Amino acid sequence: MILLTFNIINFEAETKNGVVISDDERLKITESNTKAILRILDLHDTKASFFVEISIAEKLKNLLKAISAQGHEIAFYNKDSSLEKIDKVKKSIQEFLEKQIKGIRQKDNQFSLEELKSIGFNYISNIDHANILFPFKRLKRTSEIIEDNGLSIVPESISPYSQLPYNDFVFQILPMQYYQNMVFETLKNDDFVLVYLESWQFTDLNKYQFKVPFYRRFYLGKKMEDKLEAFLSWINEKELATSRMKDYIF
Repeated sequence: MILLTFNIINFEAETKNGVVISDDERLKITESNTKAILRILDLHDTKASFFVEISIAEKLKNLLKAISAQGHEIAFYNKDSSLEKIDKVKKSIQEFLEKQIKGIRQKDNQFSLEELKSIGFNYISNIDHANILFPFKRLKRTSEIIEDNGLSIVPESISPYSQLPYNDFVFQILPMQYYQNMVFETLKNDDFVLVYLESWQFTDLNKYQFKVPFYRRFYLGKKMEDKLEAFLSWINEKELATSRMKDYIF
């Protein structure tokens, strides 16, 4: 099973030559990027899970409504919000969508299982930081979903074929044929592959003057759209199953 997920977050990079990009403009870029993702998913009839960053969730209600209406899952991504803030936004979005928010994704295990369970989450998808050195670390981690204190803990997938994680950086830099081989090899060993990308990766750097490290400039914007399309075409061609996170777990 391939669990395709996207983190909806604002592009926080600095800008070149003193160009000013306001918070509202960054939000519009995020919305535009997410709509591009939705178009590609719709074209390939593929459902995914979208993890929206807590601080912008209530500003993107119409977008979240569109995501949900197309059959995708809405979950949360916590960068640095307080537990009280998460609880408040969760209740607001659930009331607006008339659907329960079951999942949350965070880095560095900011909140305990007990705390996250207390505000109604059913699963946690923790991820690591992606940088230029991270893919070259040999990682050992369980590939099984663990049940703890009534919560499902979903691990970040790692390829037994290459020992590379399936994070946004690896998807961006690897040739598609190599990435496809990784997925095939992983599915021979594990029940699922969890893939995640970030909305900012679909930003057109020719249009917006963001400063981006050289190793992260490759395959952004339209090239990232093309890469996602190629990946989904391959999934359909090989008749590989995909699922929203909540459907697979429960």
